Amino acid sequence: MEKLVSASYLRNAFKGKRVFVTGHTGFKGTWLIQILNWLGADVKGYALAPEKQNDLYNLIDGDKLCYNSVIGDIRDLHKMQGEMVRFEPHFVFHLAAQALVRRSYDIPVDTFMVNVQGTAHVLEAIRSMKHPCIGVMITTDKVYENPERGTPFKEDDKLGGHDPYSASKAAAEIVIESYTRSFFYPEAYSQHQKAIAAVRAGNVIGGGDFSDDRIIPDIVRALEFGETVSLRNPNSVRPWQHVLEPLGAYLLLAAKMNEDPIRYSTPFNFGPDVNDTLTVEDLTKIFLQRFGRGDYKIVPAEKPLHEANLLMLDSSKAWNLIGWKPHLNATQAIEITADWYANKENTAHEKCMRQIQEYFAD
Repeated sequence: MEKLVSASYLRNAFKGKRVFVTGHTGFKGTWLIQILNWLGADVKGYALAPEKQNDLYNLIDGDKLCYNSVIGDIRDLHKMQGEMVRFEPHFVFHLAAQALVRRSYDIPVDTFMVNVQGTAHVLEAIRSMKHPCIGVMITTDKVYENPERGTPFKEDDKLGGHDPYSASKAAAEIVIESYTRSFFYPEAYSQHQKAIAAVRAGNVIGGGDFSDDRIIPDIVRALEFGETVSLRNPNSVRPWQHVLEPLGAYLLLAAKMNEDPIRYSTPFNFGPDVNDTLTVEDLTKIFLQRFGRGDYKIVPAEKPLHEANLLMLDSSKAWNLIGWKPHLNATQAIEITADWYANKENTAHEKCMRQIQEYFAD
């Protein structure tokens, strides 16, 4: 398939530009700062410290890839706003979040504060700046009210959420829309000079993810300890996509917004082809086969919690407006993820950069 997000196009957009990334120490954030550094951008990160010693950010020595790495909480408006305003970014990518569904049941209040209040703080910081700025606000594919009918969600479908994580992200979308209508209305861009877009993707996989309660890290941990992989929801269908797919889409959209901030300041879905779906069990089989060893068993969850069993996105708007569609299918995404973990010869940064360069090659 033709590579639609080219390195040369993105380098023209981001080289020498100041880019502020919230959540840069997280899994997706760590991949993003590596891409931005490779493109020649000056990156400032703002996030909590990595939770684990073996988090990808530590493995790649992420501080060396940033112009400045600030450890801070997005619930601290004064600190975060000060760091952003002093940096005067051309682009802001807001990734910071409490991003785990099962954890949201344990800490629902913190989840709402981080995901809703934190998003408002980022938007308020952007509003306080006096120069033009592009803001890409990352939410999730789980923002939609999901009756699990099998119909792919479009950007104007009803927002909702059963679990605290999904609900908090849907609420964050309402905050984003409110700020857009109140302060960043696209048709009034010449006055405020801020372009804001909400982007929705989810079930991202890729090398270097060691988070709790995610299927790939669970598989890898089981393999490391010589254990059988346990699957609690084997029949759940997810739009699996490699981490480089949505990150490439975010960067492409930001570049397009820089060219035409009025046209592209709108929500976007960035998901796999609607026919490219696999169950959790399918993913596990493909990963173990590619990795070369391991087995799995199906076990009931000790504490059954509601998680959507079927979720798909309609990303036709992204294709029609900015020319984006997936480059990797689900099987390819799983296989190159398995390759990352199986490779013991190269450093984490070397493995990431090899896949980044291959994905964005012109």
